[in-house]
Amino acid sequence: MKMSQSESQIWVLVFGTLALLVSTALADDVVVLTEDNFEKEVGQDRGALVEFYAPWCGHCKKLAPEYEKLGSSFKKAKSVLIGKVDCDEHKSLCSKYGVSGYPTIQWFPKGSLEPKKYEGPRTAESLAEYVNTEGGTNVKIATVPSSVLELSADNFDEVVLDETKDVLVEFYAPWCGHCKNLAPTYEKVAAAFTLEENVVIANLDADKHRDLAEKYDVSGFPTLKFFPKNNKAGEEYEGGRDLEDFVNFINEKCGTSRDGKGQLLAKAGIVPTLDALVKEFVAASDGEKKVVYSKLEEEVEKLKDSAARHGKIYLKIAKNSLEKGASYAKKEIERLQRMLEKSISPAKADEFTLKKNILSLFA
Repeated sequence: MKMSQSESQIWVLVFGTLALLVSTALADDVVVLTEDNFEKEVGQDRGALVEFYAPWCGHCKKLAPEYEKLGSSFKKAKSVLIGKVDCDEHKSLCSKYGVSGYPTIQWFPKGSLEPKKYEGPRTAESLAEYVNTEGGTNVKIATVPSSVLELSADNFDEVVLDETKDVLVEFYAPWCGHCKNLAPTYEKVAAAFTLEENVVIANLDADKHRDLAEKYDVSGFPTLKFFPKNNKAGEEYEGGRDLEDFVNFINEKCGTSRDGKGQLLAKAGIVPTLDALVKEFVAASDGEKKVVYSKLEEEVEKLKDSAARHGKIYLKIAKNSLEKGASYAKKEIERLQRMLEKSISPAKADEFTLKKNILSLFA
């Protein structure tokens, strides 16, 4: 739902405290505590900071990205646990610790199930200072560079109007509660497509750059507009605001194949126009395979952009199959899978996944 600037200013104090991120359940580095594991994790050989929250609670949603940042920063601190309890799901556990409002944040000292209530500011920095004091640690909040490209009057046209790029732009205002709510999800969208050189996830402070906002008919915040390679007038994004919604939209519009974590899907690299020839190649006798390979070369020559790059992988696999025999594809898939299970760079993971996906057609 959009709000005009005047409406937002009226409600900013309300939405400012109610907004931010979906649920704390999305946090990877915060330990999910339940009635089954609470006393196994808390009150043992490390101190614990526990957030008691409700999924529907606006204040909890606002806290979520800060608490997630806290969990990420402390994940290697062996003497401290950062945890959370869903009080909708575990009512008796929350009642046991006197929770009557959300979020309630409590500190459990090492070896104790007698908590102290945290009453300080709900920022990652303030929470970290408290945990460091109580837990005897010295952890600083991790700062992660943003994957969202920040636009201004100086670079807007250069980035957005580049006909080699598909660009999604969020026009936001710093005081807008809905924008704050969207920010963590939008950051994840940008991170998911960071390896796609022709896809740009960007934002513009439309309060600061009002002339650009007016030029593109922005009257409420946030407004999201998509500027594909073939339409630099832009089109309004009217989809959902969850990570999956954005990812599906970009995959459909940009021809990408990624999930919300930025990993390539099983269909990545597949060129449908080559399917029939690959089937023919696999079914052909050793003598006939060379004839089909020549046909494959001709078809790959017709491809453009990413399909052309993927087509070259098809040819390389077909050539290796000719030289090394029918078992080549299966053995190579097994080798690549072993590589993917190791610690490798995202770029290498992309390279191996693309090849593995195409190899599966030859296996």
